[in-house]
Amino acid sequence: MSIAYQVVGEGEIDLVLVPGFVSHVEVAWEEPRLARFLTRLASFSRLIVFDKRGTGMSDPVDNPPSIDERMDDIGAVMDAVGSTRAAIFGVSEGGTLSLLFGEAHPERARAVVLYGSWSRRLVGPDYPYGPTPEELEAVVDGMARSWASGRPKIRTSAVRCRARRWTASTSATSPAAAPISSFRPRRNSRTCTQPDWRNSWCRTTDPRSSAWTRSGT
Repeated sequence: MSIAYQVVGEGEIDLVLVPGFVSHVEVAWEEPRLARFLTRLASFSRLIVFDKRGTGMSDPVDNPPSIDERMDDIGAVMDAVGSTRAAIFGVSEGGTLSLLFGEAHPERARAVVLYGSWSRRLVGPDYPYGPTPEELEAVVDGMARSWASGRPKIRTSAVRCRARRWTASTSATSPAAAPISSFRPRRNSRTCTQPDWRNSWCRTTDPRSSAWTRSGT
């Protein structure tokens, strides 16, 4: 199994960016806003980005990888670039992986930062904040259709054209992004949305190494 990765920047802190359900380490730089975001991160760190197995430029997989396999990929990438300890920055479902990696390997995670992520995704008797399984399934269905067609639902017209061009370059219909076509959003998303990891959050969290942000809406 080969995992695609890049190292950008020469900062004193190693920062591992764990992506969400889909990524592509090369095509990412073609989207101006994402490229700016990555460049800003690399301005103060040694930024380590990678594609999880089955996505982007990493080797395809026949079945969704397990949580343990995905966590192993984080450690393997760190080993490959000579990083013994890093801040782990998880986006979306990458946040749950970051959380579990920090719990399993506290000696390797100097900090865990989550963006747009969760420790429990679905609504429950003591957790009224998430969607129902049916609501989440509908969202995943829409994401799968959008990804496969290269036509995301973007409201602003100027942004819509640019987003569609970029998404098309990463979608299953694009020859330029053929490695990504082996990815199945529906199956992979379930790996990180069904369990409840709130206890892991409590065991991992240290006020000195946690960051929170709130959107304006």
